[in-house]
Amino acid sequence: MSETVPVPLELATFEQIVEVEEEILIPLPLALKEYLMEASDVIVGSLEPVTASDPHSHTFLPEVAAYAWSIGLPREFVPICQRGDAFFFISQEGEVKLWQDDEIEEDSWETFWEWAEDVWMRS
Repeated sequence: MSETVPVPLELATFEQIVEVEEEILIPLPLALKEYLMEASDVIVGSLEPVTASDPHSHTFLPEVAAYAWSIGLPREFVPICQRGDAFFFISQEGEVKLWQDDEIEEDSWETFWEWAEDVWMRS
């Protein structure tokens, strides 16, 4: 399903993921690590999930997290995708939810991959 683009994204390495975890001071849930190393080069739809390979990208996880946390996303959650000032985030247990207007929405996805199929791939 990945779209062809002039400048393709690169998958993150294990070392880059460790650097991201050290920078944001929180461990990444396993499914998010898997996505970053195996599928973060996929471009599909209108949503752009976080990446970890290019610090200059607008989807670079530490930058997205810093902004999300600065506007009120609780610090224990890791943002996985920004949509304006709303963020899909993942908990340490792997559950994905949407945070917007200073509230966590009721809808949830049990895993990152469930969210990817239901939301990202259909955006």
